[in-house]
Amino acid sequence: MSPEIGMLVVITLGAAVVNGALGYGFSSITVPLALLFLTNRVLNPALVLIEVALNLYVLWVNRAALPRVWRRVLPLVIGLGPGVVAGTLIVSRVSPAWLKLATFSTLLPLILVQAAGWRRPIRAERSAGLAFGSGLGVLYSVTTISGPPLAMALNNQGFSKHEFRAALGFVRLAESTMTAVAYATAGLYTAPSLALIPQILPGVAIGVPLGAALIRRIDAETFRRICMSFDAWVVAFGTSALLRELDVIAGPAAYSVLLAVVMIDAVLLYRFFALDVRRARPARASASGG
Repeated sequence: MSPEIGMLVVITLGAAVVNGALGYGFSSITVPLALLFLTNRVLNPALVLIEVALNLYVLWVNRAALPRVWRRVLPLVIGLGPGVVAGTLIVSRVSPAWLKLATFSTLLPLILVQAAGWRRPIRAERSAGLAFGSGLGVLYSVTTISGPPLAMALNNQGFSKHEFRAALGFVRLAESTMTAVAYATAGLYTAPSLALIPQILPGVAIGVPLGAALIRRIDAETFRRICMSFDAWVVAFGTSALLRELDVIAGPAAYSVLLAVVMIDAVLLYRFFALDVRRARPARASASGG
């Protein structure tokens, strides 16, 4: 086993644990790390095929809540189609290095916005869903990542925990299936891509149930927040490295992006844990009868 494949096995195992715990996050963790030594054209097709099965599993586990949510997210699913087609054309035609930079540049603000706890309910779900779905289709087919913006949108709509997971599984199954078909039509499945699947599957089989068991023992919001910080730092490092590689910013100055993200995320982490402590105090006082 080559060092790169060994790294991919470890990365996808950790990402599968996150996905099992939160219902999303497999690609969000895998892609920023794996793109440090693979290209989108090799990595994406393998991940998309695995995510079809993974999203089907998430939907099946939360199928009881699906009748309550599918109509609300159907406009978003309909909007995915044109976006997936556009994104697949981008993957097949854009230079790998610039595609990596575009991937990282798109993901970084999305992760930081979610880390900041931004919440704003969407009132016109039907019309907004079509537009949001198209954008999500482009993002997913280019990066295989849609968890951060999709989770942010669904969190704002007042879904219960099971409704959130059912809606997430429904949308992500639709986008991964559409993208799998679009990739096949564009001829993006190659021997190097398909060879990655047997290396990734064991980690997924172990990590997903492990994550589902783990989340019962720790606070889900704290776990999610820590995962986002890790994601933000990895994406920022990848962005800085590519800016230097492509001579967009020369020398060590390229790593100012990483430094800025670390500083911003440190402030957001402090705010998150400080708020958590303030929330815990009344609960402790109430429990003690004070």
